[in-house]
Amino acid sequence: MSWIRDPDPDDPAVRALYDADAAAAGYVHRYTRVFGHRPDVYRAWAGLNGAIKASMAARHYELATLAAAMRLRSSYCALAHGQVLVDRLGAADEVRALVSGRAAALDETDAAVVRLAAKVAAGAADMEPDDLTELRELGWADEDILDVLLAAAARCFFSTVLDAVGAQPDAAYRAMDPELRDGLTVGRPIAEE
Repeated sequence: MSWIRDPDPDDPAVRALYDADAAAAGYVHRYTRVFGHRPDVYRAWAGLNGAIKASMAARHYELATLAAAMRLRSSYCALAHGQVLVDRLGAADEVRALVSGRAAALDETDAAVVRLAAKVAAGAADMEPDDLTELRELGWADEDILDVLLAAAARCFFSTVLDAVGAQPDAAYRAMDPELRDGLTVGRPIAEE
């Protein structure tokens, strides 16, 4: 599971989180077991993440999130968001390009989103004003560029917490296409069960 024990499943707040997972996915995610210790933090995270997603195209949100997760070596988040790109957004070719290190194979805008999100995850303190230029030159307004920065920075929080407690990606990710699964497993291995 993780390096911290599971929360008490009889606690009503924890039970609500577990029931929501079971209804949506058929099982309780390992990340839910981690955040089950602090349901208010999890709900706050969900609210923040939802607000970030609401102002972005789904494709750009997922690409930014995936790029940040891969840079952070977060298998859990890379697998989750890679799967969303493939299953919900039909972007399997784009995910293949990212896992093979061919971000340049993406269209110009997608590649710029990926590069900016990866820079944030690599260390925002090292960024320069010119790091925002590429998207500006593609016609992006500052608030749209900020959305990419927000998505990447939010992923830094979530991925870091999961890796800091040793949470492995859910075993369900073993069912992914092997090429994608292996390419998205950039850090901790997928759980056996």
